[in-house]
Amino acid sequence: MAAILLAQSTPEPSSSSQQQQTPAPPAAAAPVPQKDQQAPQTEEQKRAAAQKQLQQEEHQRMLGVIPNFNEVIGGVAEPLTPKQKFHLFFKGSVDPYQFAIAALDTGIEEAQNEYPDYHWGALGYLKRFGASYADSFDGNFFGNAVLPSLLHQDPRYFRLGHGTFKHRLWYSMISTVRAKSDSGKWEPNYSNVIGNFIGGAISNAYYPAVDRGFALTMERGITVTAEGTFGAFLEEFYPDYAAWRQRRKASKAAANASSTPTPNP
Repeated sequence: MAAILLAQSTPEPSSSSQQQQTPAPPAAAAPVPQKDQQAPQTEEQKRAAAQKQLQQEEHQRMLGVIPNFNEVIGGVAEPLTPKQKFHLFFKGSVDPYQFAIAALDTGIEEAQNEYPDYHWGALGYLKRFGASYADSFDGNFFGNAVLPSLLHQDPRYFRLGHGTFKHRLWYSMISTVRAKSDSGKWEPNYSNVIGNFIGGAISNAYYPAVDRGFALTMERGITVTAEGTFGAFLEEFYPDYAAWRQRRKASKAAANASSTPTPNP
């Protein structure tokens, strides 16, 4: 009897509860929008992005004086077109700093009586100055413009900016013999090395006869290539110094502000 009453008192499940308990068939998965996936850039968009980056690089200077146009500080950049590579070369070659360096180099040569066949005086100074500036111009013309355009290599230094000092030092040193291709792959820096030797060969046209020849051409090419490691070292580590100097300046400004007494109302 109790069983009958229990059965009568138990409510039957409603149709709505049956619908809730019955699992619904899996719905077709809706396509997930790829928000982070960007459409491939067109060649025109890549050139525009490269031009914007190039304009920013042309304002880079170390200590506010030394031009640093050939450095990608962030380490990533769009490849340059041949026209942009020639523009970058010309921008750096006619910068007043280059003429100042040539003048300083000429003064040292005069003091040490290098290339005595140029003789002393204003004419000798102009010959030494012209040779010094031509050395830089020729090497940059072939190493940063002509050969990078022909070999599809990027003439800029791509800063690493992280890791140990030893690792970053090695990275900067081998940049004279290693470069990024326009496709973004690392490969031997034929443009820089061959460009330096071409510049050394052209110098035979304007140096005194006693300072010409194959041996001196090779010596100049090797010397300029080796000197490039010092420039790469500065490009790698100068931003660290600039950031440290900025933090120090901000810290001093904050300390001065906190030590200044607040005037009573």
